[in-house]
Amino acid sequence: MTVSLPRTAALGVLAALTLSACGAAPETSSTTADGKNIATATSAADLGGLDKLVAAAKKEGTLNAIALPRDWANYGALIDGFQKKYGIKVAVENPDGTSQDEINAVTSRKGQTRAPDVLDLGSSFALSAAQQGLLAPYKVASFDDIPTGQKDPQARWYNDYGGYISIGCDAKRVKTCPTTFADLLKPQYKGQVALNGNPTKSGSAFGGVYAAALASGGSFDDIQPGLDFFAKLKKNGNYTPVESTPATVEKGETPISIDWDYLNAGYADEFNSKGVDWKVAVPSDGQFSQYYSQAINKDAPHPATARLWQEYLYSTEGQNLWLKGYARPVLMTAMEKAGTLDKTAAAKLPQVSGTPSFPTEAQQDKAKTVLGEGWAKAVSG
Repeated sequence: MTVSLPRTAALGVLAALTLSACGAAPETSSTTADGKNIATATSAADLGGLDKLVAAAKKEGTLNAIALPRDWANYGALIDGFQKKYGIKVAVENPDGTSQDEINAVTSRKGQTRAPDVLDLGSSFALSAAQQGLLAPYKVASFDDIPTGQKDPQARWYNDYGGYISIGCDAKRVKTCPTTFADLLKPQYKGQVALNGNPTKSGSAFGGVYAAALASGGSFDDIQPGLDFFAKLKKNGNYTPVESTPATVEKGETPISIDWDYLNAGYADEFNSKGVDWKVAVPSDGQFSQYYSQAINKDAPHPATARLWQEYLYSTEGQNLWLKGYARPVLMTAMEKAGTLDKTAAAKLPQVSGTPSFPTEAQQDKAKTVLGEGWAKAVSG
């Protein structure tokens, strides 16, 4: 959710979040029936177990989510599954929002009933939110199975699902689809290459620039070659500033889209019934893999529901639903060992070679600074 966002909803309109007129505190209680403080619980055990957490969440009755389109990594099925399992309404605001929009909503609505309960952030944005003291520490039941490098030691955030930057292409509009970043510079792609948003705000676009850097002699420590790549792409007329979405693809406005492989793969399924032949390639010259991260707002208006949502997402059911949306769940290795992984869904993932590596917190912070200072200049004019 955008390292999204924007996360464009193309398959339907999500439930709108009911907004209160002022910053009143939530009407629900922040304690369990036996007096335990939900807002400070760092595990279900702190509340007396999962059953007690479920009871408290049902009493709250609502989950405030933000920037979760139904067609992003199979979130529609996750939302529906949670609502059906627990009878709790998931209210999604601003499904097209970015990771930065999520953080802004947390800071600007502190103490309000309309504040987000949970966040799905690009990893660099999760790090930033933790640094700002916005996140509540909470360990889901499967926390120990999450790889060490993919979770905050204080459990303020942990990765949920991820994938590789890929190149999606409308094979009916583009004679020869590009499969590498080097291909994208070719003159036949004039005005056709798009990103899913602005990399200073969007996790997927941020990943796209990082991947371009790796393809152009850069590294996790040096994203500047990625900026230079897009400056060259803009100069030769291949880059279009139109934000790539399913709608722009269908209209032919963005026939080549740099985006996460799980989004491009999902679009291929969706577009097939609409006569669009959408091809997906993970570029061999710029393999960049990244995860999004889950977190709980420290001042969540529905603290029990926020924690129960996390438990659901990191359950076997939740992780396999992400997998069905072509996203690689963070517990994939553990589930494969346990025999609980959906093997049919796993076999459909876009093929890649090698073992992915990830930029560190310091490297991502540096990259964000470089982008913030240079992106507008790189693609202006």
